[in-house]
Amino acid sequence: MAVTDGAPILKLGTDDAIAGLALSTEAHWNQTEEDWRIFLRDGVVFGIRDGMRLIATAALLPYPGNNAWISMVLVSGTHRRRGLATRLVDACLETARQNGLTSWLDATPDGAAVYGPLGFTPTLQLRRLRLARPGQADAPPLSSATLEALAERDQRATGFDRTALLSAFAQRAGSRIVAANGAIALVRDGRTARHIGPLFADNAAAALTMVDEIARSETGPLLLDAIASQDAFLEGLTATGWTIQRPFQRMRFGPATVTAEELPFAVAGPEFG
Repeated sequence: MAVTDGAPILKLGTDDAIAGLALSTEAHWNQTEEDWRIFLRDGVVFGIRDGMRLIATAALLPYPGNNAWISMVLVSGTHRRRGLATRLVDACLETARQNGLTSWLDATPDGAAVYGPLGFTPTLQLRRLRLARPGQADAPPLSSATLEALAERDQRATGFDRTALLSAFAQRAGSRIVAANGAIALVRDGRTARHIGPLFADNAAAALTMVDEIARSETGPLLLDAIASQDAFLEGLTATGWTIQRPFQRMRFGPATVTAEELPFAVAGPEFG
């Protein structure tokens, strides 16, 4: 039996942010150290170590209204296929059950095949898109919008009050909240690319115009996680140089607790919902 097969599951602390970042970097994910600190500070992050080295994690991030997001399910390439991820997700689900929380997650196709038998129900689908080469950096400046306006639109779309999360994003260096013609979005730094989302708009045309204006004001690669059923939005993005990298399946464990009033065009990210 390998040394990690029966290794204890530990609750991690903020001092583990760098070790967590090493795992997500190994997986080529876009999270930053600041992202990890959100999970470690505001949620519960479970981990498994091999000696002093952190080799597997899973996080449970509570949201208001008896909901929580499961994410950062990571296992180092040297320790995969040993059931570590399942053990850690089970720990998240048990914590959620003890606290009366409905759990949500955004799964890769391989992950969805694992989570389905555990009792997760599929909901909507996402598509991650990347724009490798945005336009000119001398584009006209976008109009700024308030955190309150973004949080209000976000709650209409998710049913959660995520003001604390959005505030943490907005306060980071380089972040901005922009709005125009019935559309509003948050843009923030990632490890390898800037991320657009959440993004809300009155219609697909307004959403596409917003993305185009953001892209023309950025100089590096961009990512966004679009709702797959927003067909016109997806078609418009791919027609202007965005490429689809991978799908995600949103899934729920437990009873539905929220009713959305509108559908976003892009979400905050599969790790945050």
